[in-house]
Amino acid sequence: MNRTPQPDPKDRPARLTVGVVGAGRVGPALAAALQLAGHRPVAASGVSETSVRRAATLLPDVPLVPPAEVLARAELVLLTVPDDALPGLVEGLAETGAVRPGQLVVHTSGRFGTGVLDPVLRAGGLPLALHPAMTFTGTSVDVQRLAGCSFGVTAPDELRLAAQALVIEMGGEPEWIEESARPLYHAALALGANHLVTLVAEAMDLLRTAGVEAPDRMLGPLLGAALDNALRSGDGALTGPVARGDAGTVAAHVTELRKHAPGTVAGYLAMARATADRALAHGLLKPELAEDLLGVLAHGGDGTGTGPGTTDSAGEDPR
Repeated sequence: MNRTPQPDPKDRPARLTVGVVGAGRVGPALAAALQLAGHRPVAASGVSETSVRRAATLLPDVPLVPPAEVLARAELVLLTVPDDALPGLVEGLAETGAVRPGQLVVHTSGRFGTGVLDPVLRAGGLPLALHPAMTFTGTSVDVQRLAGCSFGVTAPDELRLAAQALVIEMGGEPEWIEESARPLYHAALALGANHLVTLVAEAMDLLRTAGVEAPDRMLGPLLGAALDNALRSGDGALTGPVARGDAGTVAAHVTELRKHAPGTVAGYLAMARATADRALAHGLLKPELAEDLLGVLAHGGDGTGTGPGTTDSAGEDPR
């Protein structure tokens, strides 16, 4: 992978004092990464016991203070709160005069660009949207995972160099996202990462029900290969009974899921329909096999409208 060249230490911008508003899983990790680059975390806010422990682990000796006090102490402020809480937080901080002219205010929401920071801009602050495309655990391993992590970056033109420098110093790679594209960008990441966790957890549950003692060991190589193939080949990596048009197999799957895990049926059918559409569009699913398969999916696997569905035109299993 071609990585952005690391800046020469002598060309680095001045080291900054860093504050974190919201000591969840993301903020302390990013502050710790900035500390490795020479910046100095000076304050964080967090109220839950988990936040206090997390900050103590990743940012030892950094005091926990109210949000307004974080802004009073820091030149660079990381707003790492849930998406729905961000607009109200920004407005409140700006209205109370907590934002100083020239202060860098960074949020890490994938959903929002810099528009949500307009109150910061009006107060003279410098707004940046830096979203790490990474899932966080709230432990020190997150700092290591930032190496090579892509960040969805939205920034005013005059702050693009500052945004790029901060991302690179955290070990990441900047990807520039237009303001209007932020919701779509975030939806794509959620579709891939969040839904993947659900799919894997459901698959592990089903394997346990089927008697598999180590579902993680069974799925690890399979899912690793599937992910690698998908990233390399896109739809060309599609395989399995839906892509082959094995309507009978799919119907059997749905029957078993209804018996053992009825809550998974709707998701299975939805993903199978999406897979069939993509397989058809890319010539992987034969049209003569698609009719029976789509019939199974349309009727929820109850067998209505299905034909043989498990062999190709030559009477062989088309694997």
